[in-house]
Amino acid sequence: MSTQRSASDAASSHSPYGYSWWDWVAREDPAYMEARRPYAEHSVGEGRALSVKYREMVIIGILAHRGRQEGVIAHMRRAIEHGATKLELLEAMQAAAIPGGGPTFSVGVQALVQLDKEGAFTNG
Repeated sequence: MSTQRSASDAASSHSPYGYSWWDWVAREDPAYMEARRPYAEHSVGEGRALSVKYREMVIIGILAHRGRQEGVIAHMRRAIEHGATKLELLEAMQAAAIPGGGPTFSVGVQALVQLDKEGAFTNG
């Protein structure tokens, strides 16, 4: 029982995006989750030269290009939590549209529309 609890805690600390499948991974292989922690903290953690808000925008562009709607929404939510505005996210999608094309832009804008309908933008 204590292994499951620590595995769930590890999943939460590794995925600030709410992906439920991380709970499954943590239960199945807690050692993997522990080994992954430093990499995840280095990649998307705080206290780096590039702020979390901008790190998330990079991730959002890549996920949008790959058509990963659920991931785009999750990472936009985290970017918003770290101060990203609707206009900043829209401009990030406009920038991603240049190398990624219309489908990339479409995935990103659809995520923005959904978050806007949900009232996610309280900061502009």
